[in-house]
Amino acid sequence: MLAKTESVALIGADGCLVQVEVHVGTGLPTFRIVGLPTKPVMEAEQRTRAALASSKERWPPSRITANLAPGGLRKDGTHFDLAIALGILAADGRIPADAIDGWVVVGELALDGLVRPVRGVLAAAIACSGSKRSGIVCPASNAPEAAAIEGIRVVPVSSLRDAIDFFKGKWIPPTVLSAEPPRPATSPCMSEVKGQADAKWALEIAAAGSHNLLLTGPPGSGKTMLARSLPSILPPISFEESLEVTRLYSVAGLLPDRASLIYERPFRSPHQHVSLAGLMGGGSGLARPGEVSLANHGVLFLDEISLFRHDVLESLRAPLEEGVVRLARSGGVVTYPARFALVAASNPCPCGYAGDERIACRCSLRQIAAHDSKLSGPLLDRIDMQVFVDPLGKDELLSRDPSETSESIRTRVEKARAIQTERYGSTTLTNATVEKRDLDSSLNLSADGRACLGNAIQDTLLSGRGVTRVLRVARTIADLEGAQDVTSEHIGQALGLRLQGGERCLDQ
Repeated sequence: MLAKTESVALIGADGCLVQVEVHVGTGLPTFRIVGLPTKPVMEAEQRTRAALASSKERWPPSRITANLAPGGLRKDGTHFDLAIALGILAADGRIPADAIDGWVVVGELALDGLVRPVRGVLAAAIACSGSKRSGIVCPASNAPEAAAIEGIRVVPVSSLRDAIDFFKGKWIPPTVLSAEPPRPATSPCMSEVKGQADAKWALEIAAAGSHNLLLTGPPGSGKTMLARSLPSILPPISFEESLEVTRLYSVAGLLPDRASLIYERPFRSPHQHVSLAGLMGGGSGLARPGEVSLANHGVLFLDEISLFRHDVLESLRAPLEEGVVRLARSGGVVTYPARFALVAASNPCPCGYAGDERIACRCSLRQIAAHDSKLSGPLLDRIDMQVFVDPLGKDELLSRDPSETSESIRTRVEKARAIQTERYGSTTLTNATVEKRDLDSSLNLSADGRACLGNAIQDTLLSGRGVTRVLRVARTIADLEGAQDVTSEHIGQALGLRLQGGERCLDQ
């Protein structure tokens, strides 16, 4: 007898529906899985046998074949276990075969019959919704993330017995709620950062337009604290962005147990010794998302950027330009979104005191040149703003004057983002991420602004990419002011922020 149900194969962050066909027929008692399965899928036999026995169900003494179609699509993961077990029972006549047809089933079986959580349930729920299936049967721990997709029925099961009783009509599953309260912000408030008006202004622009920023300065000047305060002024994450971020964390296996959606913008800060695969994504089997994808719609912070490996830093060039990362594997190319704002911090030289008026730099010109060569020209060209963070004096350090809070700065950021949402017709597009043609059509560059930019091109030898990034930052500055046109003042501020860090170091 033949029985059919469905599961999913994860292709990057997307779920592709896979038909699970199970045939129980005459012949020598054997079990075989076909359809391009990987080793974790082929090991389903042992888990399924033990789970059926623990659930007081016998293993059919027959020839059993499980086909995962389409056959040309590589299948990886342990989430096919539950679908295969239900298919065996339906093909053996112990569950109505038509009952499981049309359902998407995911879940890993433990040897005692319990259903363990798996990765990618949100992607499976999205695939289920788009294909108008009956619903999704998934582990109870993953049910809240599946319930975030409206219009589908979610059946949370804690054991194989729950799933069997549901399809026999003996068990009514509980209702799954997806909503959970947003968590309070844990990042420092901008009011805790003393002084550093220029750096705070650059962070406000970065938050408003999702721009890249490099903070350069001597040790103890506050670069790291400034960067870690950035999440406190970021605008709330939209539902579309939350879905995409949650799907990435689900595929990576980083979503907390019984979590629904991620309600905060990601802030990722990998260590300086991170590998290329750790930053960009990879690994054996299914290529998992790396730090650049986990920072999608948020911030990637590289502290002491000059200490990162050269090849790791150079790999950032493509995602910074395209907003995606492509991982080539033997089974094909996996694409993950990687649209993030890069914030980096660096000392100006190996000893850290180039540009510090209080402490003399001990580095030779050769050492400084070697330090500066860690960041290549093409990578620096993709960084919109460079700010030199001066060390604070005693008056600033001991001052008790109240600084502006993150809440008030975030209000201006949200207004600027609202302008961009209306301009580009999407909550996920900003001045830094929108296509150049769409930016040009809404730039409204005034005559004096055009003249100012022309002079800068002649004097500073800006590249074509540099000109575009200056215009993007200038458009964000104008949005923060509520201005319709980009004027020479906005262009001048954007140029100053782009060239400030490099000029300060060269002047010393």
